[in-house]
Amino acid sequence: MQTFDPIILNLILLVPLAGAVLVALAPDRAKLPNWIALLTALFTFLLTLHLPAHFHLGQSGFQFEVNRLWIENPAISYHVGVDGLSLWLVVLTGLLAPVGVLASWNAIQTRRKVFYSLFLVQQTAMFGVFVSLDLMLYYGFWELSLVPMAVLIAMYGRKDGPRAALKFFLFTFIPSAPLLVAILWLYARTGSFDFVTLRILLGHGSFSSTAMFWMALAFLVAFAVKVPVFPLHGWIADTYSEAPVALAMVVAGKLGLYSLLRFHVGLFPLQAQAAAPILIALAVVGLLYGACLALVQRDFWRVIAFAALSHFSLVTLAIYGLTFTGWNGAVYQILSLGIVEGAIFILLGALENRYVTSQIASYGGLAARLPRAAAYFVIASLTMIGLPLLSSFIGEFTILSSTFTQVSRGWGIAAAVSVILSASYMLWLVQRLFYGPESEMTAKPAPDLRFGELAALTPLVVLMFVMGVAPSLWFSSIQTGVRPPQKEQLALHEGATFQAEEKLETSKALDQGVTLVVPQPRETNGGALASEGSLRRPTELDALVLQPVFEKAVREVQR
Repeated sequence: MQTFDPIILNLILLVPLAGAVLVALAPDRAKLPNWIALLTALFTFLLTLHLPAHFHLGQSGFQFEVNRLWIENPAISYHVGVDGLSLWLVVLTGLLAPVGVLASWNAIQTRRKVFYSLFLVQQTAMFGVFVSLDLMLYYGFWELSLVPMAVLIAMYGRKDGPRAALKFFLFTFIPSAPLLVAILWLYARTGSFDFVTLRILLGHGSFSSTAMFWMALAFLVAFAVKVPVFPLHGWIADTYSEAPVALAMVVAGKLGLYSLLRFHVGLFPLQAQAAAPILIALAVVGLLYGACLALVQRDFWRVIAFAALSHFSLVTLAIYGLTFTGWNGAVYQILSLGIVEGAIFILLGALENRYVTSQIASYGGLAARLPRAAAYFVIASLTMIGLPLLSSFIGEFTILSSTFTQVSRGWGIAAAVSVILSASYMLWLVQRLFYGPESEMTAKPAPDLRFGELAALTPLVVLMFVMGVAPSLWFSSIQTGVRPPQKEQLALHEGATFQAEEKLETSKALDQGVTLVVPQPRETNGGALASEGSLRRPTELDALVLQPVFEKAVREVQR
């Protein structure tokens, strides 16, 4: 199986795309598009399992890496790879694809070719976001992930799909424009879109603090909207209310949170540290605000939407706490939320399909008529609350403990209040839907969970228990890719930025005709270079950073 390592990511990206083409070309007869989509999604999921099975825990950096020049000018590369940060997100996306197809099996009755082909294109885009290591390649997949979502919301919205689709598209597309400008500006100054190269150059003072601020802000806003981070959440309630179940479960939160970890903090650690107090405050406000709004909703889709805002805010709190423990908990909580929210989406979608309403007041006493649905919903709700021995408890406890001990006790206590609020709105929802007196609507006979729904839900429920009792199966690999900036690294970044500003002043002085005196380094034993009392060997990074300054000095001397 090691022979698949060089091509496994290529296959993961291409198989769902090929399946989308096949669905589009196949006749729309009976359930043929459903079967093609299901087999494609299952095969892709099996491919993703190759990654954790052959992931080397003792190896740092990216694995299963492919790096080939794609376009010569501008220099865009097909550079993909995974580490501990993205590994399980790829597997989670692969798992939710067949689950989404099964959840849509009876819910989607019209234009199935369009639905399943765009759904598989969405899978390709999400895989691409998680594995791309070239910023232009990443941006292409990032934008591609928006299009199928917007189209399918407009086509299959429950009440006002086009309006919700337009709101989603504008909220998520407009902030992507500054992101593209920032990426192109970086390329114009460095000649590279490569994530690893840019991380090195940005970490060694290639730009002034002002330039770094605006670039970091462009990245932050684009990703914060997609999470969403409070107060940029205006699209989430309408999107959750209108989106097909399969689309809502695969997109929710993961892309934005991953991008904050990988690209915002990864490329701009000093700027992330400066913004951390504001983002931590916004995260805690979002935690409490989302939980309080979930308590007063009368539509169960909107309850889940604001509950998601609250839970995503908890992950945002962990990210900008900038601690190793917090980042481990953040990645674990992203995985747990993907599983538990996927289960809740399926269950609520099943209820809406049977009773054609999402108004909570119309339900009541369903446990007697739908005992399997009630049992699965109670388990999923307890997981979302963070009950011990279930998956969300691990993530929540890790995040809250790291916040309390390493970030701020005050913010940790405030965040812990959201756990009480989440128990309130989820238990209230369980009671209103499944217990109490039967309503007139639920007194009518309706089938319990069907085989396809059970097949989609059972693996998710099993994972809730397994992740709750054996978290080390995931943490062992997550820890290899989690590298929050430490104080020493931030000091180096700050020093490098100061040096970059000195270079900028020197460059301005050269432009004004001021004489530049460059001290000559002296060679010592062993070929080392000594300057200002330091003694070390020159590196390639020194050449990358100093080359523009010396080239400008040479041009000035020649002139």
